[in-house]
Amino acid sequence: MLAGSSRMGSAILSPMLAPTYGTIIVLWASVMCLLPIGTRITVLAVIIGITCVLPMMCIGVLHHYGFVSSKTLDKPRERRIPYAFATLCYLGAAFYLDHIHAPMWFTMFMAGSLAALLIVTLVNMWWKISAHLTGMGGIVALIYQIHVQGLSAFELFWVLCIAILFAGMLGTARLILKCHTLPQVLAGFAVGYTCVTLAMKLFG
Repeated sequence: MLAGSSRMGSAILSPMLAPTYGTIIVLWASVMCLLPIGTRITVLAVIIGITCVLPMMCIGVLHHYGFVSSKTLDKPRERRIPYAFATLCYLGAAFYLDHIHAPMWFTMFMAGSLAALLIVTLVNMWWKISAHLTGMGGIVALIYQIHVQGLSAFELFWVLCIAILFAGMLGTARLILKCHTLPQVLAGFAVGYTCVTLAMKLFG
């Protein structure tokens, strides 16, 4: 039962969904919630398509032709092509946000996520770092930066606490499933948090 709950949590908090969750937070919990609902839904749909649907399709094709043995990418060596493709997708998402003249801090969230994914891709060539926790680290950093920069539409303290709690639960789930060691989990969170924080503080 514990393993089943851990697998479900890992799926719900998949790293491919991190940009989607981040975009939802930006569009519904920051000052951008003042935008027309149609505009927000359009932006969210495009981000989902670029950062989630396309990478999932890439993994499906690779799995179909035998380039990866599992759609969960359990083997570090098999992550290289999907991660590289996802990096290009994140780059495309950042260009899209810049094209529609999104606030720089929003674009920098995506750029920070791109930098984090690039680091994870490179590190995975010799060490298995947790992409799940990298995504959660980026989400926590986004919420904190929206909070401290005065960009929130309402008090985000408890939202931040919940995000940190989810990060802890996700890290525990990855350990229960024996997908990662504790250092790999902590390293993943640190990479995601640091990259998004630096991008939003220095360039946002």
